Amino acid sequence: MIKICFVCLGNICRSPMAEFIMKDLINDKEMSDKFLVESKATSNEEIGNSIYPLAKEKLVENNIKFDVNKKASQLTNEDYDRYDYIIGMEDSNVTSIKKIVNDVDNKVYRLLDFSNDPRDISDPWYTRDFETAYRDIAEGCNSLLEFILKNN
Repeated sequence: MIKICFVCLGNICRSPMAEFIMKDLINDKEMSDKFLVESKATSNEEIGNSIYPLAKEKLVENNIKFDVNKKASQLTNEDYDRYDYIIGMEDSNVTSIKKIVNDVDNKVYRLLDFSNDPRDISDPWYTRDFETAYRDIAEGCNSLLEFILKNN
């Protein structure tokens, strides 16, 4: 089983969107039994909070099913052994992730580094641009899944 954890600052916008977009892609390929996909935060600011309403709206708008009971949780050092891929949304997430875990096996990546146009995914909490965040996350998830299927 391939285990992926998407990580952003609060686990209420980008990383849960990535979690459910990836689950949708995997489900479309009828490979749900071969993957574990979750999401977490680098900070404890939003722990226990639900997915941000505008992120939920964007998922609904794109017909992506999500767990309405999803609550933000924080990445821990112990999570490092649990996942094969720990995927940050931007450079600052990757830096924060590496302060939490010791990345001895090079499991930590930035999501869009798997795409043809490596870049950060801007935080829609601040930009209010959930459309661009959704498109960037979908691009990254598609590229990551393609990479995993070629290399595993």
